[in-house]
Amino acid sequence: MSLLTLILLGVIYTHFTRKPYSNTLGVMALVMGVLGQCIGLYDMFIGIESMGREVSGALLAGGLKVSMISTLYGLLIYSLHLLLTLFISKQSK
Repeated sequence: MSLLTLILLGVIYTHFTRKPYSNTLGVMALVMGVLGQCIGLYDMFIGIESMGREVSGALLAGGLKVSMISTLYGLLIYSLHLLLTLFISKQSK
C-alpha cells in the first residue's frame, strides 16, 4: 500500500508540473494494485493449504475481500489520474 501511496503522490505531482510521464504513473498504479491482489491471493491460498482441513465460505470470502483492497486502491489512483488529465486538458484549451 505504501508503494501505491507514493505512486499517488507522483501522479498528483506530475500532473500539476505537467511532466510527460504522468500517464505511465497512472497505469503503474493500476498494475501495482492487480499485482498486490495476486500476492494477497497467493498468501490466502498458502494459509488455506496450511490449515489442512475443510475451509468455510466465510473464510474464503474474507480472504478475497482483503486481497481486493490493493486493486481498489490502484483503481482509485488510476481514476484520479484520468480526472486530473481531463481537468488539465480542459484548462489548457
